[in-house]
Amino acid sequence: MLENCKNALERWGGVHEVIDRWLLQRKALLESFMALKGACDVDLTEIDKARLDTFSERLLDYISAGHFTVYPQLGEEARAFGDQAALVLAGKLLERLEMSTELALAFDEDYSSPVRCQQNLARLPAWLDRLARGLTERFALEDQLIARLHAVNSPVA
Repeated sequence: MLENCKNALERWGGVHEVIDRWLLQRKALLESFMALKGACDVDLTEIDKARLDTFSERLLDYISAGHFTVYPQLGEEARAFGDQAALVLAGKLLERLEMSTELALAFDEDYSSPVRCQQNLARLPAWLDRLARGLTERFALEDQLIARLHAVNSPVA
């Protein structure tokens, strides 16, 4: 997952400042995810609420930035260029993104308080596996949106 993030940043970095910041958020999210996953593999009982909060905050910040900043900007770009095909594609992809958004919100809820965190700690490795699959799909869908925007803005050869 982290390698794919680097590839996305290399491919689309600089296209738009908003997208650049968002891809950097993705990288920070993945680093936090990998650290949490690594901690689970070492000793699950050593994972504290603060570590879970950091990851969950990055997860929700990343998803929020997509929904409230990046996706609308991609739609504006497509409308500005009169690209109806991109708008149709964006609508389909956004529907598919909703599943991983719901997954992230459910994760945040399961680890929202110290009591809930303690109750759900044993399920954390399974949660991270589910999130890994959801985020992998999410990043691929988001990359399709970015690629479409990039294609619209690229000069015709």
